Amino acid sequence: MTFENSLNYANQLDSNDILRHFRNEFYIPEVNGKTSIYLTGNSLGCMPKAAETAIQIEFNDWKNLGVEGHFKGTNPWMYYHHFLTDNAAKIIGAKPIETVVMNQLSSNLHFLFVSFYRPTAKRHKIIMEVGAFPSDMYLVESQVKYHGFNLADSIIEVKPRKGEHTISHQDIIDTIEEHQNELALVYFSGVQYYTGQVFNIKEITEKAHACGVIAGFDLAHAVGNIELKLNEWHVDFAAWCSYKYLNSGPGSVGGIYVNEKYANDDTLPRFAGWWGHDEDSRFKMLKGFIPSKGAQGWQVSNAAVLSMCVHKASLEIFAKAGIENITAKGKQLNAYLQYVIEEALNANPKLNLQIITPDYPERGCQISMLTDENGKALFDYLTDHGVIADWRNPNVIRVAPVALYSSFADVFEFGHILKNY
Repeated sequence: MTFENSLNYANQLDSNDILRHFRNEFYIPEVNGKTSIYLTGNSLGCMPKAAETAIQIEFNDWKNLGVEGHFKGTNPWMYYHHFLTDNAAKIIGAKPIETVVMNQLSSNLHFLFVSFYRPTAKRHKIIMEVGAFPSDMYLVESQVKYHGFNLADSIIEVKPRKGEHTISHQDIIDTIEEHQNELALVYFSGVQYYTGQVFNIKEITEKAHACGVIAGFDLAHAVGNIELKLNEWHVDFAAWCSYKYLNSGPGSVGGIYVNEKYANDDTLPRFAGWWGHDEDSRFKMLKGFIPSKGAQGWQVSNAAVLSMCVHKASLEIFAKAGIENITAKGKQLNAYLQYVIEEALNANPKLNLQIITPDYPERGCQISMLTDENGKALFDYLTDHGVIADWRNPNVIRVAPVALYSSFADVFEFGHILKNY
């Protein structure tokens, strides 16, 4: 696509955008009294205006009904997770039986590892990306230690080739094949948090299964960002948070996916909890855990209603907008973002930046820019000029326009500010 580096052109793109009115459904933070150029939805999404109404409904029911809100509330709390399932499933390309909103990201991953990381003396190794987000690194380290294995022996990290910043997909496939007889699990993020690289979930899963290995994914930076077809790709399990692209508030509730082939498998080990017990007999308070069918059987605690009501409001926006429209606009925003960055680099020799995010299809909304030793000064300059971006040590600036509330004019203005550094 041929772009133009002008505000008039960016405004024309915005006028043709079928999602443009959704921007009005969010609060955009201000900097120095002006609406910011908010480019860090990959870290914390903007607040939906509907969140205020949603949480007030639950406050009112709590205030007026007390415990009776579990059954007589506007959205009865007893069944709250059901109100989110269908919309969450559409975003990840799954069936409702494969999807449940519960807990938070890291705890969900630990619960899933109980079921799907089942190492033996022969098969105990995990393949993952090098430089994964700390929660994934710590998760894998602790799980390996918990099962009595040595980290150096059991964790295989696929690295970028010399002189490169991102990981070759072929190297991932080759590594799985090389270690296939020793593997217990292949575990990757959907989108690498630092570089913005999108991993090929479909082909990684296919290769893992061809080698008789479980495939699981952390989708924290993928959900609401890229097209996901977890059921079609036969992914075994996945988990995600909701505070990034899903705009559901700091530390908000997470979700899990468990493939339908495990829906009725009550032989899988799991750390059971009351809310995962069969719903029809849950309140009989009997001994003997009987898991609910599908992903709901991995629930542990009852619904965190005050967090989930905000998530419910956000998911309803996604349902109105359509995930296919969101991902399509996200691609266009990102392409325009790359264009204005490259225009700024050509115009200003002072800028010492390198885009390390690979091209499509290995990218989503995010672009990561490698800086020199003066990178933090550039980041502070952007902040002072109304850009809310994200600094990641040691020297990367991450920017990610988000389809539901970012405009093409935002992207143009970012490029203009960058060029004039």
